[in-house]
Formats: sequence, structure tokens, C-alpha cells
Amino acid sequence: MSPSLFLNRRLLLITGKGGVGKTVFTAALARAFAQQGKRVLCGEIVAHPDTPSQLREALGGPPPTEEPTLLRENIFGVLLTPTMGHLRFLQDALPIRVLADAAMKSQGLKKFLSAAPGFSDMGVMYRMLDLLKRDNGRGQPLYDVCLVDSPATGHALALAQIPEFLTRVLPGGPIFRAAQEGLRVLTDPAVTATVIVTLPEALPVTEALELERGLMRYRLPVSAIVVNRVPHDPFSTDERSQLREAIAAEQGLVYGARELQRIERAEVALKGLAAQRTQGVLTLPEVDFSSSASASTELGRLLAAQA
Repeated sequence: MSPSLFLNRRLLLITGKGGVGKTVFTAALARAFAQQGKRVLCGEIVAHPDTPSQLREALGGPPPTEEPTLLRENIFGVLLTPTMGHLRFLQDALPIRVLADAAMKSQGLKKFLSAAPGFSDMGVMYRMLDLLKRDNGRGQPLYDVCLVDSPATGHALALAQIPEFLTRVLPGGPIFRAAQEGLRVLTDPAVTATVIVTLPEALPVTEALELERGLMRYRLPVSAIVVNRVPHDPFSTDERSQLREAIAAEQGLVYGARELQRIERAEVALKGLAAQRTQGVLTLPEVDFSSSASASTELGRLLAAQA
């Protein structure tokens, strides 16, 4: 499958379990877009602005902050924090900007916004939409595409539920209108795509499919499941047969036995995924993972070549 299925969206939400290479894939996508001459914004959802940036490790450049920072040519990085989202919401909702700044200094309000159900995720969502709407002063979007690296599977589901939850519990007002806008953007398949990253193993693939079903319940369009680190198969059919015979004769003590098992597990997992998802599956090969930067560079070239 060509990655063009999701490369024509303005907002890409990248999610998946920890350890599947989700952040490296986000960085690779950013590099692929940048090679096409597009201005890319990479948003990293973090609880606090002092959280170490994994995206920076994969892309290089200066440390990202709560305001977009140029990391490399055509690629900007930003930390998506609930606090900045709350501030931008108050600045838009209150008639005088200084009132918003003063309100955010209130410890009571800070505690409420961080503790009230859904308000932390609402802050992230509002900030994400705020950056998506920025223009270049000529009526065109400042960023051609915005990538959001979600920290965990559960967070993606929480983000999916927030707009609908808020529109149900709030009868009106600025928060209701912000939630309506968020719901409209997140559920529009022409604007937003969710990409689930997984590994070629039975359990990660099963979890990816469960996540897809959960996101679809909240109408988030899942455009692709990306299977990362698919092992290269160097064996012909005859070589496999001979290797299995050698493994059986030597009770498994054969060089390459473990690799063959890994290749076959990957094949089984991919067949199981194909049986449940006939399209929208992208496989990526194993690359040099000595550093996240080298891995994202190589995968970025592969994605750019397929686009």
C-alpha cells in the first residue's frame, strides 16, 4: 500500500503501544513531507514542558518548546501541553487578553483544569486545533500538515472521547463551541487521519485492531495500520525446508533458527492482519536502529519514494 492514503491529510494522529517505533515513524513522516517541500509541524503530547522530547532525538535540532521551533528545514517541533491549551482557550474566550494571563496564574483554576474530567485532554485538543488554524498572513495555512505523536494507546482513545463528552455534558458556551469544532475536525476524514503503528507479532497486531475498533466508536477515521520492523526474509522455499530439517536434527541448535522463527511469526501476524483489514496496511522493513535519528532518516526516504 502506498502511504498516499494518509499523506494528503492536514492532521495526522500517530498512535500505538509503547516500543513499536511510533515516534520514529512520526519523524520519518515529517522527513518525507519535508522532502516534498511541505512545511511540517510535529506536535508531541506531553504533560509538562520540561518533559524530555523523544521527537527531538529522532529529528535533531534545538529542544522544542510550547511554541513551534524550527528543528530542521521545513520541520517545526512543538510540545502540546494542557496548560498552553488552557491559556489559548482563555485568551480566545475572554474579551481582554490580560485577563487570561491573570486567570492562568490562579492556583485554584490550575488545579481545577488539571483535575476536572476531560479538561486536561481538552487543553491538548484546543492547542492542536489552534496551531492547525494558524495562517501565513495570506489566507493560507502556516503549516501544510500537522503530525501529532500521541504518547500512548489510552491517550489516543481519551482524545477521541473528549469532544463528544463535552458536547453532551455542556449545554452551550465557549467550551461547548470549542468541543464542537474539535469533533468536526477530528471526525472529518478529508482533514484528519489516525495512523496506528504496531509490530509484526500476534499480540501487538491484536492490540492494534482493538485500538482501531475503539477509535472508530468515536468516529475517528483510521486510515492505516503501519506494521513496523518487518524482518527481511532471505530464505527461498527450499532453503526454509532444509533449515527446518537441520533444526529438527540438531534440536534447534542451528545458527539462524531463531531468525527463521521470527520471520515466520511475522508472516503469521501479517496474514492475520490482512484477514481482518483488506486495505490500509503499510509494512515497513527493519532499518538501522542504532539511533532513532538514523532510523527515521532511512524510513523517511522510503516513505518519500513511495508517496
